[in-house]
Amino acid sequence: MGERSKLTTLCYIEKDDSYLMLHRVSKKNDENKDKWIGIGGHFEEGESPEDCLLREAKEETGLTLTSWKFRGIVTFVSDVWGTEYMCLYTADGYTGEMISCNEGVLEWIKKEDLLKLNLWEGDKIFLKLLQENAPFFSLKLVYKGDELTEAVLNGENLKKS
Repeated sequence: MGERSKLTTLCYIEKDDSYLMLHRVSKKNDENKDKWIGIGGHFEEGESPEDCLLREAKEETGLTLTSWKFRGIVTFVSDVWGTEYMCLYTADGYTGEMISCNEGVLEWIKKEDLLKLNLWEGDKIFLKLLQENAPFFSLKLVYKGDELTEAVLNGENLKKS
């Protein structure tokens, strides 16, 4: 098994004006420890973004997605974790029964309550874009440790350090 792929998926599954959120409390050495995030993970060899999306959704939630939308690409640059390219999805259709997740606790969170959670600062930016139904976007987020130092949306600076 080579190095982990620099490509990942992140998906927010929607139901009744809520998103399925994962509270990352289970893994040690987790860059997302204690944070709330969507579901997803690293591409495996030969996978397309959709292959990865569907596999990770099934592994982490037990659900089979039946309807989803590719919403944007997020470039994460971190002085600790290196660079990662994340394919961002929302999904509004699924079948199956939810299982418990070995990476944390899954919980349906009302969209209006999302910003009260312990989120990455940059995640608040793309959650707002999803909420506004923004057209397909490219967002670059630069972190020093836990601090967001730069955010660039479609090539335009939102925030400079």
